[in-house]
Amino acid sequence: MIVRPIIEVKNLTKRYAGHTAVSNLTFEVGRGEVVGLLGPNGAGKSTTMRILACFLPATSGTARVAGYDVFAEADQVRRRIGYMPENNPLHLDMRVRDYLRFRARLKGLTRRRSRLRTEVVMERCGLKDVDRKIIGHLSKGYRQRVGLADALVHEPELIILDEPTIGLDPHQIRQVRQLIKDLARNHSVLISTHILSEVEMTCSRVLIMQQGRVLAADTTQNLQQIMSDGGQVIAEIAATTEDLRACWEQMAEVEHFNIAPAEGSYQRCALTPRGSFDLRPLVYEQARLRGWPLRELSRSLHSLEDIFVHVTRAQGDGEGEEGR
Repeated sequence: MIVRPIIEVKNLTKRYAGHTAVSNLTFEVGRGEVVGLLGPNGAGKSTTMRILACFLPATSGTARVAGYDVFAEADQVRRRIGYMPENNPLHLDMRVRDYLRFRARLKGLTRRRSRLRTEVVMERCGLKDVDRKIIGHLSKGYRQRVGLADALVHEPELIILDEPTIGLDPHQIRQVRQLIKDLARNHSVLISTHILSEVEMTCSRVLIMQQGRVLAADTTQNLQQIMSDGGQVIAEIAATTEDLRACWEQMAEVEHFNIAPAEGSYQRCALTPRGSFDLRPLVYEQARLRGWPLRELSRSLHSLEDIFVHVTRAQGDGEGEEGR
């Protein structure tokens, strides 16, 4: 039996009057994946999420969630997604427990089921201590938790989170980030953010967006590999400069190298490979055969920030119009 992706987007375009927010967008999200839509403000992330959540019609193209068309079968799609928008429209005059039961009933749960699910999501999102409090009296961090609980209360297959940590302090960000990681055990998750560390910490795959287009789609590990061509290797070895130079010059796998004094009798060698070759096993073997003490052997990879800057710069600054 073939398992379809939870999200299937093909040639999706959204135009406003004289403005293109999303342009010919195509991507998929597999079941059980946590995927990050990464891009600057105005890249088209929120527009894409609103279309997937059936809040906004597209100009052209197709989008399916759990096999259902978001335009023709919107009711079926809504039953299968939990959506938390960037500006979470909570009822600030309601108490947490009452609000979640109310939302569960709106989403089609029976009275008994809504009570049960409210208890489950409050426990899961750390809301038990504030269940009787009025939402408007809660901190921003707790309001985000209420938004997450609302998105989860009807047990959706897909969770869509638009900038879930915006406006939070570092402690609150860590709490929400851990909640998102916990969600990944039982749900597919699509997160939009312009915060690079959020994607690195929470997502298994990243879609880099700019001006309404996807510029790159892969795991962060694969993107690092592609950018760095295997990565520069750093080795600290206790040997003379002459011996090290002779060793690296005779290794065809080393494209170029740099040797600099390190602490004590060690030399710090920065070795760049040819193509995508990983030099670490060869460096270790040479040190072992020659009896050279080796105290560091690591590979330097690009951060997600480096990847993002590289990909978006390659697209060209100021090309076309920005999405929303």
